[in-house]
Order: sequence, then structure tokens, then C-alpha cells
Amino acid sequence: MSEPLPILMERSIQIAWDYLERSGELGEPQVASRFLLDSVEAMVRRGERRQLALSNRAIDAYKRFRAARVGISLVS
Repeated sequence: MSEPLPILMERSIQIAWDYLERSGELGEPQVASRFLLDSVEAMVRRGERRQLALSNRAIDAYKRFRAARVGISLVS
């Protein structure tokens, strides 16, 4: 039996958060938490239920998001 979706989402976000924090790539906590929540929620709505897939894809998406933000601020 699979775990309830809120628990799955919470654990996936926590894995992503811990990785980003340890690697020094977390950035602003409020921005990171909102991005990770939105990212994991979107994947769950599309049917993804694998915890590590959720966390790894959220990490990759957040890294791309941060890189794009840095690129935009350097151009401004």
C-alpha cells in the first residue's frame, strides 16, 4: 500500500531541501520552499508517486530556476 499523498510530498520536499541545503544551493528559504512545493505538487497531480523521482526532479528544476534567476540579475 502506498503512503498518503501529503506524506509522500512532505518527504520528497524534505529530501530535496536537505540536499540543496547541504550542497549550498538552497538560496532564499522562502523562495526555495515555495518552488519545491509547487514543483512536487505539479508532478503528483500528473501522477508521479515515486518519492526519489519527485525529489530528484524538484532538485533539478530548482537548480535550473536558480541559474535562470542569476542569469537575469547579471543581465539587468
